[in-house]
Amino acid sequence: MNILITSVGRRGYMIEYLRSALGGDGEVHVSNSQYTYVFEHADKAVITPLCFDNEYIPFLKQYCMDNDINIIISLFDVDLPILSKNKSVFEDIGIRVIVSDYDVIQICNDKWETYRFLSENNFYTPKTYIELDVLLSDLKNNEISYPIVIKPRWGMGSIGVFFADNEEELRVLYKKAKKAMINSYLKYESKADMEHSIVMQEMLPGQEYGMDVINDLDGNFVSAVIRRKIAMRAGETDIAQIEKNSILSSEAARLGKILGHIANLDCDVFLVNNTPYILEMNARFGGGYPFSHIAGVNLPMAIIKWVKGENVDAKAMLTATNSIKAYKNITLEIIDN
Repeated sequence: MNILITSVGRRGYMIEYLRSALGGDGEVHVSNSQYTYVFEHADKAVITPLCFDNEYIPFLKQYCMDNDINIIISLFDVDLPILSKNKSVFEDIGIRVIVSDYDVIQICNDKWETYRFLSENNFYTPKTYIELDVLLSDLKNNEISYPIVIKPRWGMGSIGVFFADNEEELRVLYKKAKKAMINSYLKYESKADMEHSIVMQEMLPGQEYGMDVINDLDGNFVSAVIRRKIAMRAGETDIAQIEKNSILSSEAARLGKILGHIANLDCDVFLVNNTPYILEMNARFGGGYPFSHIAGVNLPMAIIKWVKGENVDAKAMLTATNSIKAYKNITLEIIDN
């Protein structure tokens, strides 16, 4: 069985996780729109057209046919809607694309749609705005207070994220966020509504957590892993601690059942006075997945088994068995096992 990781970026650990899960029975291929050092760790690597290029899907299809690829996994938000819309192109030639349905991807990639989905399904989530004038009015009426978080509506990796403490900063940083978005790859998805391409949110005061909400390939909830964030860098979790938290686990299960995503859903959550506020959702392996893997979860192996039609022991394979404090792939402390 051969696996292709598209838009691999710098996530070399996913190559190792998948290679280990294959157990020598197959290859791990990677692709990206430009060279990355991760290419050196894969069995094969290829530079592709950009995700939004008309030649992207035909190029991937031909590569998969030439290299007997069985599974495609993407690690990049911008790639997900393209692959989702074209799943049938690959499934028609026997290739399984591990990506959620297009409407699920739209909910997760679009922070305004995320807010609407969470609100409509009675999840707690920070107040969110796409109209600057409406936000300013609510600020004047004390319906929300500073600081305000400003970020691209279709954003990732902390590009264009700013914090405003007053109206002057809010107006300036709103423009700065839009400029940062236009000057990055975020401009592609933002073309859907450039006028409302920036969202503004209340800042929450609680402890920040990450959740891996794991569903099977039919969108059924299986498990959740909770990690308390200790340090961040460039929008990804650098140091975290795996914890057991019944409040967050219950909310993760409800979210997985309602959303019906495929495989992993990487979530950012704030716990404010024991109330969970969901901020963002990414329908893919996120930068925090290594902590789940270190703690005993093996979603790559589960995916391979699901594709093969084999049974997966969720308790053994998709449950965190070690409570750890770790720095990415370096375990600092085993707290409980």
